[in-house]
Amino acid sequence: MLRSPISKKEGYAMYEDRVVSFSHPGEISDPLTEVLRAGARRLLAEAVEAEVEDFIAAHAELVDDAGHRRIVRHGHMPERDVQTGIGAVAVRRPRIRDRSPDVGGSRIRFRSSILPPYLRRAKSVEELLPWLYLKGISTGDFGEALAALLGPDAPGLSATTIARLKSLWADEYERWTRRDLSARRYVYFWADGIYFSPRLEHDKQCLLVIVGADEIGNKDIVGLSDGYRESSQSWLELLLDLKRRGLEVAPQLATGDGALGFWKALRQVYGQTAEQRCWVHKTANVLNKLPKSLQGKAKGHLQDIWMAETRADAENAFDFFIDAYGAKYDKAVECLTRDRDRLLTFYGFPAEHWKHVRSTNPIESTFATVRLRTTKTKGCLSRKTALAMVFKLLLSARKKWRRLDGSNHLAEVIQGVTFKDGIKQIQFAA
Repeated sequence: MLRSPISKKEGYAMYEDRVVSFSHPGEISDPLTEVLRAGARRLLAEAVEAEVEDFIAAHAELVDDAGHRRIVRHGHMPERDVQTGIGAVAVRRPRIRDRSPDVGGSRIRFRSSILPPYLRRAKSVEELLPWLYLKGISTGDFGEALAALLGPDAPGLSATTIARLKSLWADEYERWTRRDLSARRYVYFWADGIYFSPRLEHDKQCLLVIVGADEIGNKDIVGLSDGYRESSQSWLELLLDLKRRGLEVAPQLATGDGALGFWKALRQVYGQTAEQRCWVHKTANVLNKLPKSLQGKAKGHLQDIWMAETRADAENAFDFFIDAYGAKYDKAVECLTRDRDRLLTFYGFPAEHWKHVRSTNPIESTFATVRLRTTKTKGCLSRKTALAMVFKLLLSARKKWRRLDGSNHLAEVIQGVTFKDGIKQIQFAA
């Protein structure tokens, strides 16, 4: 642990034990990062070289009119920098030449799958941009923010470039909202309304998100739109749009918080879908109605309910909570009991799925780092920009979403097989 400085000079601080060098603003002095960049540069070069060798070997039998090999190496392209999560990495792509005349575009051309001709940024950098934007970084400040993260030389990330990317992402989102859903089948839905106030244009504006699990257990983004608060009309429009584009079959179960708007709309569009209230939301709502001194113990009692092995045990834990807190904290108990049956719906589904469907975690975890803003930021998000940023953030998060455990049971859920306390019930012939 460093001691208090006893004197300072420009770029240095004198301590009793040793001298520590400070980097000047905008200067990156990190030997480890330089080692990583050098290693990345070498590995990238080796990977592209191997790709070139495989390409040449695959065409080794081709010869020109003089009997020489048609496909040969032809030097390198000019060196260029690719922005990555560890800063700029210099790369040189090998050239490949086809010696035969180019008759009607017949020449064979090499295109690297690792290093496309116009690549300037690794995908990880582009995934960083929506996160920064939703955190409150304005377009004009991106250069400074990225320089701090990626190093002082971050070419191609000017305000103009950011604006162009935003436009491209908005177009991508619009195409996504028109995709055909007739071939899709979702067994489970998770739904939530996401607020970025005061980052959104209007204080009562929120983004409506639906994530689904398909018949083989993969999670996907099903719906994304903006709405007025979480009104039933806003949810109804989103659900009807999904159905209009081919999502006719209702999910077997939907998980969400207690916002009445979603559930009213769900019953109108997919009336046969079972309802599961999110235990994360419900726990937070109940604890907010209790003194802080009791919240730790009460949280444990709530956990006893949703962690119970059987529904009967959960009902007993429910009754205990009512008896323990009902006399003094009737509002907390009323908050819990109003959704009693819908909090325990998951017991009628496979036990392997319980940890997935008891909460809206696929949505909550995605936005945990950007939704809890309380300070005013420069440049509120327009409707178009907010949807584009959240869409890109979801696309990035989707790569990390886990497949459902017990995916072999999804076909049984679709077929209407009965589960009691998570266990499939054997149907005996009469």
